[in-house]
Amino acid sequence: MNPQLELLQTYPFEKLRQLFADITPNPDKRPISLSMGEPRHSSPEFVLQQIAANLDKLSSYPATRGLPELRESIVQWLSRRFGLSALDPDRHALPVNGTREALFAFAQTVVRRQPDATVICPNPFYQIYEGAALLAGAQPHFLNCSAATGFAPDFDALTDKQWQQCQLLYLCSPGNPTGAVIPLPRLQWLVAMAQKHNVVIASDECYSEIYSDESKPPPGLLQACESTGVDDYRNCIVFHSLSKRSNLPGMRSGFVAGDSRILNDFLQYRTYHGCAMPLHHQLASIAAWSDEEHVLLNRQQYRDKFAAVLAIFDGQFEAPVPDASFYLWPRTPIADTEFARQLYATEHVTVLPGRFLAREAGGVNPGENRIRLALVADLDQCVDAAQRIVHCLGRV
Repeated sequence: MNPQLELLQTYPFEKLRQLFADITPNPDKRPISLSMGEPRHSSPEFVLQQIAANLDKLSSYPATRGLPELRESIVQWLSRRFGLSALDPDRHALPVNGTREALFAFAQTVVRRQPDATVICPNPFYQIYEGAALLAGAQPHFLNCSAATGFAPDFDALTDKQWQQCQLLYLCSPGNPTGAVIPLPRLQWLVAMAQKHNVVIASDECYSEIYSDESKPPPGLLQACESTGVDDYRNCIVFHSLSKRSNLPGMRSGFVAGDSRILNDFLQYRTYHGCAMPLHHQLASIAAWSDEEHVLLNRQQYRDKFAAVLAIFDGQFEAPVPDASFYLWPRTPIADTEFARQLYATEHVTVLPGRFLAREAGGVNPGENRIRLALVADLDQCVDAAQRIVHCLGRV
């Protein structure tokens, strides 16, 4: 067996199962789960119709590169959304089966196996970054995201030596679980550092379409490239998905875009990896990327839930308003694991302890004494859960 598999830590939801193993939750209350970031709004009907209308395409093998029409729809969406002008659908975009598999596979493509190989990622973080680094033969280096840094990674803590050893930098903006957005000037600085130190940046932007202010959409890495004259997107790749934007997590549809040199190598890896997107999903994805009306409605549903939940928490629970995403990252008055246990036992509400999403770095675990709340349930359930959380707070 691959000995590096032994380096992988238990996944957060398995840790959660173990944490609750000895608890029988309150049977008088219906279960509400805010632990998993799985969108539960209705999938767009016109996308489902495209899938149903093209089931006959299952008789054909799909190409790893994807249909030209899909790559064109991806480039058109990116260009509209981020004001880009230099993208070429034949060179700068590839479809992927959701960002999760692509974020993992990407490290296997770009990391050179050598003793000091380092992959930098935020802390707390999406655990795929860590696993991808370890199985690529690199050592993860964690940058803490705390209230002092606006819950963004503390890039200023990196030394020149650490930049030189870094082969791959994972970004997540808007962040999971904090919801923090990396501002455009900081992204521009990161692009410059990537050019200076020959670091590849993988920017996970799968929450970019869930934000509160229609006049202030989160900026993206390719936008930072073009705005600083790096119009070949050198060393920069973005990852986007229909899972959150279009409520299609089960379709496993996303894309990567950016540096054509890297994408050529990634395409070769993916050809061997055997991960081409089914044709009926490609055709449905074209429809999804070409429509914004359903995305506007989706954002409004999240705004309504944030407004209702934060009104209940006001003065009761320290829950900072996120820049974007559908998460809250509140501070708990007792240990996050113990609060999660009490909430589950007495209120039948499931949340994810913050420490399960982070690692100790610099002598601290930045997830301790915080919980992640995913406002993915319907409005009534989110309101009910918030009221139960406040009720639980009164007993701890």
